[in-house]
Formats: sequence, structure tokens, C-alpha cells
Amino acid sequence: MKSILNYTTEVSAQRSVNEITALLTKAKAQAILTELEDGAVSAISFRIQTEFGILTFRLPARISQTYAVLSKSRDIPPRLRTRDQATRVAWRIVKDWLEAQLAMIEAGLVDLEQVFLPYAQNQAGQTVYDVMKSQRFSNLLLDAAK
Repeated sequence: MKSILNYTTEVSAQRSVNEITALLTKAKAQAILTELEDGAVSAISFRIQTEFGILTFRLPARISQTYAVLSKSRDIPPRLRTRDQATRVAWRIVKDWLEAQLAMIEAGLVDLEQVFLPYAQNQAGQTVYDVMKSQRFSNLLLDAAK
């Protein structure tokens, strides 16, 4: 198993979250919300003006999943296979991903809505991805093909 991106990071999760907030502020987000789980930031939601009106998007860190990957990787030293390290890694990956997506938007390669659509939230707080997953994506594709 190949090691995951940023597995050696020493950057604190809080610093990555602060950098994400700065990136979203520069991108003209109108509101930014940090969600906490057991005292740690678990997701960042933001509201931004789009061509379809003001939309809300939610970017989760999925720390438990990152920890599971770190824990299983024999290529990663045991000292880096901790929950704290998983938190640092997850938020650094989210920051890097967001930075790349915003650069693509700025360069005109993609539209904001195109990049963030899976993370768009409805009024119940579910993302498009959550809705698709709960309705079994394959069934949606089959229905669309009819």
C-alpha cells in the first residue's frame, strides 16, 4: 500500500483550518462555519454567491477514515499512525485540495459549481453526495438511462 499524501505533515490541524478559512475568504465566501466533533474540527461549511444564487457547501475532513488508512499502512512509521496525525493529515489534504480547486476556478478551467457540486448542501444539511449515496447512485444512473 502506498503512503498517503502529507502523511509526514507536522502542520497542526488548526493551522490548516485557518489557511482554509483564508482561502475561502479570498474566494469571497459570505459565511464560514467550523463543525466540531469531540472538540476537534470535523468539517467546514461555507456560503458563497454562485450563478445559481447563494449556495452552501460542506467540506468534511473524515478523520476516522484517514486514521484507518494510516493505521493499515506498513509503509508509514508507527509514530505517524496516530489519531492526532490523522487529524493533521486529513486537514492538510483538504487544504491542498481546496487550494488546487480554487486555482482551477481562478484560471477559468472549471466553474465553482462544477467543482463543489458533490459538497452542496440542501436545506436539511445533506450534501448532494449524501443524497446520491442514500438513494444508491447506481439506481439513479439506471433510472437516468431509461
